[in-house]
Amino acid sequence: MSTIGTPAQQFVPVKEVRDGIIVMKDGTLAMAVLVSSINLSLKSYDEQRATLMQFQNFLNTLDFPIQIVIQSRRYDIRPYLLTLQARLKEQTEPLLQVQTREYIQFIQGFTDRVNIMRKNFFVVVPYIPPILNQKTGLSKVLSFLNKKSEGAQGVTDFEEERTQLEERVSVVGQGLSRVGLRVAQLGTEEVIELLYKTFNPGDTMTHSAQN
Repeated sequence: MSTIGTPAQQFVPVKEVRDGIIVMKDGTLAMAVLVSSINLSLKSYDEQRATLMQFQNFLNTLDFPIQIVIQSRRYDIRPYLLTLQARLKEQTEPLLQVQTREYIQFIQGFTDRVNIMRKNFFVVVPYIPPILNQKTGLSKVLSFLNKKSEGAQGVTDFEEERTQLEERVSVVGQGLSRVGLRVAQLGTEEVIELLYKTFNPGDTMTHSAQN
């Protein structure tokens, strides 16, 4: 079947982002957390080994899957250059003006030759709600006559599923903190930005690995 002319949104598996929770089209829920990093090269051999062992223990204690996402993007140096140019205009000493101008030229030349990359690390925690039995016969008629109660039940189901998902996120946060990592849960706007960068690889180079 041809897909020419089909809106791109139909190929995105995300239905909506609700209170920081990613709702997939298949009913799966997910939450994303931003995770700090550790420079193992600055640690001793024993500290490196202890950190890796702690991370291994964290993965072994999980009874649900997680996805580790690393987003790499070129660092935008333009705001920094604008700040330097503003300071250049404020300089009154000729020597400081020359030094600031030369520094700006150095930064521009360096960033033109070298791609300065910034990496962000995320852990995505999913939750798949229990499969509900399909309604048949009389139950279909009753649900049709009582749509309001059905809508209220949907809200209740979402809150219950949110609780289960938040418990998983709490487990992940506690496990990563034992490794020495800091964790911050993403809000709705931050999740939308993460999804945009994920589905627009022309703007961001994204690599992911699944446990």
